[in-house]
Amino acid sequence: MENHKLVACMLDMGEILLTSGAEVNRIEDTLARIGAAYHFQRVDVFTITASIVLTVHTADGEIITQTRRIKGAQVDMERIDKVNYLSRKICEKEPAVKYIENEIREIKNITGYPEWLIGIAYFCVAGAFAVFFGGDIMDGAAAGIAAVVLRVMLRIGQRIRMNALFLNMMCSAVVGIVVMVLTRIGIGHSVDEIVIGNVMLLIPGVALTTSLRDIIGGDIISGLLEMTEAILKAAAIAMGFAVLLLPL
Repeated sequence: MENHKLVACMLDMGEILLTSGAEVNRIEDTLARIGAAYHFQRVDVFTITASIVLTVHTADGEIITQTRRIKGAQVDMERIDKVNYLSRKICEKEPAVKYIENEIREIKNITGYPEWLIGIAYFCVAGAFAVFFGGDIMDGAAAGIAAVVLRVMLRIGQRIRMNALFLNMMCSAVVGIVVMVLTRIGIGHSVDEIVIGNVMLLIPGVALTTSLRDIIGGDIISGLLEMTEAILKAAAIAMGFAVLLLPL
């Protein structure tokens, strides 16, 4: 029974890593090292963007297989760091399963940064990119305002579990409307620079980088799936902005 609980904990850790933006090689290596620390004779892990399959062979000849369906992902480097630290601690000290369960529960309960701080970050980043690409201070301010609206839309979409592609398209369209309204009332002048500042917040750069890392590491299936998802998200963003900006 303890071995079954341990395998479930290993899958929990793998799920946290995968949904937080970790590459497949890191996930499979982490689970394999934990299995070796607890003297499993063999550990087989198969990971793609939507599923983790884990099979272990125990010292007494038992074969345990568990599968975890993965839904949704959001980059969270803090959780990846916490799981990495926990995995190293597990490999060094081989703690009881109850301890691992408690640590995993704490990692899952990490709340992250407050929404007001994320809103300020969106404002500053979008404004900085708008100015960087040739806009003036007013363009930066307009991009920041639109970025705050973007963050609100993203948060609402995530809470109601909206499809990621549709969410990106809808957010792009709404931001496009906001940008046009702001320029019409005199807050900002260059629509292109303001839009670029907000596009930079939506581009799935981490997902694309992770997909390339997986492909280089030999995880072709996972890498191609991640790359396809990143490309589709980028296309949805472009379509959302294009529908509104074409008349311009």
